[in-house]
Amino acid sequence: MASLSLRNIQKKYAGGVVAVSDFNLEIKDKEFLIFVGPSGCGKSTTLRMIAGLEDITEGELYIDDKLVNDVAPKDRDIAMVFQNYALYPHMTVFENMAFGLKLRKTPKEEIKRRVEEAARILDIDHLLDRKPKALSGGQRQRVALGRAIVRDPKVFLLDEPLSNLDAKLRAQMRTELTKLHIKLGTTFIYVTHDQTEAMTMADRIVVMKDGFIQQVDTPQNLYNFPCNAFVAGFIGSPQMNFIDAKLLKKDNDFFVEFGSEDTKRKAGVKYQLKLPAEKNKNGILDQYVDKEVTMGIRPECIHDEDMYMNSMTEGHIHANVEVTELMGAETYIYFNCEGHNFTARVSNTTTAKAGSEIDCVLDVSKIHLFDKESEKTICN
Repeated sequence: MASLSLRNIQKKYAGGVVAVSDFNLEIKDKEFLIFVGPSGCGKSTTLRMIAGLEDITEGELYIDDKLVNDVAPKDRDIAMVFQNYALYPHMTVFENMAFGLKLRKTPKEEIKRRVEEAARILDIDHLLDRKPKALSGGQRQRVALGRAIVRDPKVFLLDEPLSNLDAKLRAQMRTELTKLHIKLGTTFIYVTHDQTEAMTMADRIVVMKDGFIQQVDTPQNLYNFPCNAFVAGFIGSPQMNFIDAKLLKKDNDFFVEFGSEDTKRKAGVKYQLKLPAEKNKNGILDQYVDKEVTMGIRPECIHDEDMYMNSMTEGHIHANVEVTELMGAETYIYFNCEGHNFTARVSNTTTAKAGSEIDCVLDVSKIHLFDKESEKTICN
C-alpha cells in the first residue's frame, strides 16, 4: 500500500510551455483520488509524472516517503491502465495478463494463480483463451485492469479508462471500479474529464485548470462549497446557472438584483431576491454592496411545482420557456428571464412547454455569489 506526496511539482516543455505549475498534493494510502478538468489542464501530464513516463522539471515526488524523481517506472511499483487498453493483439487474454509477470521471471505456478484470481475478480475467467479482437470494449478494459491487478502494485494509475466505452457500459464499469477499489484496498489515482465519473467514484477530487489545482475536496464539498466560479460550473450536470447581478443592502438585509429596466417604454422587470442572513458570514457581503457580482444557482434549486411556489416567500420570478427536455424521471426547462438564460431541473410532471410563460421560484438559500473580477467565491 502507498501514500504519495507531490511537492511544488512543475512540468515545463521545450519552448517554455508550462503544463503543470506549483502542484502540491498529499494522497492518502488506499485513497481513490480523481483528477478532473477540461482538456489541456495538465491532469494526464501529472499522472504520467507519477508513473515516471514524464520527467519532473521541478519539485519532488515521494512514494511512501521515498523520493522517486529519478526512479525508473518499472521500479516504482505502480501499474497504469491506459485509455486505449494497450493490449497485445497476437496474445490471448491469459498471455496479456501474464506478460508483465513473465518479464519479472515470476514462477509459472505463481503466474497462473495470480492471473486466474484476477480473472475471477473481474469476471473474465471464461475469456482467458480468447484474443483481444474477439472481445467487446468492456471486456478489453477488464483485461487491461487484470494485467495491472496481477502485479499487485502499491498504486493504480488510470488514465481515462472508460472514455472509449458506450454510456451504459461506462455506468456499469464505474460501479465495477468502485467495487474493485474496495476489494483490493489499494491507492487509486484516476484521470477523467467527465465530472460524473469523478462525483460517483472519488473519495476526493482534484479540480484542475491551466496546470493549476483549483480545489481539492470531497465530491459533496466541491458541489456545495466551490471555491470559485470555475469549480462551481465544472462540477454538476447540468452546470450551474450564472447571472450578472448587483448586491444591494436595505436596512440590515441583503438583496441580489438582476433583470432589465427601460424607463422610457416602462418595460422590463428588476428582481430583488432577499438573501438569508447566514450568507453574510463575517460581514463578507458588506464590501460588495452596490457592486456587480455573479449570482450562481444550480438547476435543481429552481422549482415550478406548487408545493415550492406556495411554501417559498422569496425568489419568485416570471420567465419565457424556450426548450424543454424530458429526461425520464425529470425534465430540464431552458428559459429566459429578463434577458438572462436559465436551466431548471424539475419534476417530469411539469406542464411547462416551449413558447409558454411560467412562474417559478429560486431557492435563495442555495444561491452562490462570486466576485466579478477574480471569480472567487464570496458566499455559498
